[in-house]
Amino acid sequence: MTRAYDDPCGLARALNLVGDRWALLIVRELLLGPKRFTQLRRGLPGASQSMLTARLAELEEAQVVRRRRLGPPASTWAYELTEWGRELQPALVPLARWGSRSPLTSSAELSVDALALALTTTFDPAAAGDLEVRCQLRLDGDTLLLTIYDGKMDVTRADASDADMVIETSAVGLRALTFGGASLDAVDATIQGDRETVARLLRLFKRPTPITTLD
Repeated sequence: MTRAYDDPCGLARALNLVGDRWALLIVRELLLGPKRFTQLRRGLPGASQSMLTARLAELEEAQVVRRRRLGPPASTWAYELTEWGRELQPALVPLARWGSRSPLTSSAELSVDALALALTTTFDPAAAGDLEVRCQLRLDGDTLLLTIYDGKMDVTRADASDADMVIETSAVGLRALTFGGASLDAVDATIQGDRETVARLLRLFKRPTPITTLD
């Protein structure tokens, strides 16, 4: 840990644990489930191997993250959030929503997990109305299940053979479809299911209103 605040406030104590650079982004990459070190590096290409190793060690020491061996067929070590670490999710969603209104200064692409968080923060319950659908997202070799029900949205890392529809594309492609206003025909994507329902689903995510002036 490179910095500690000598302040008893709960916020300061939280920042002592997850306030260093890359820490919360590691948490973001683990919200949907465990990942191997190589998968974390793929989701955080701007973090050097040494930096990522150091942050993971600090998060382990803070009991936010733990290592465990994945079962067959993988049989390899991975990182996952502890129960306490998962309690960060309700805090990250409004923080991400707040930050998305700031000027966009990065030209980097969103990782699959970052895109999943963006979908969560921009989902419009009013636009969803009575829509109930389970959509399999296949993005860059990753598989997510997006479920809409009762004006709510849930996204998990899962493979569901009984999903109502399937969208197979890249994270770049899905970002263009949801936030860029691209049509289904304009993006390299494979669609299974009713295209009108797919198009309705893609319109459920409102682009954040940017902050243009400060009081």
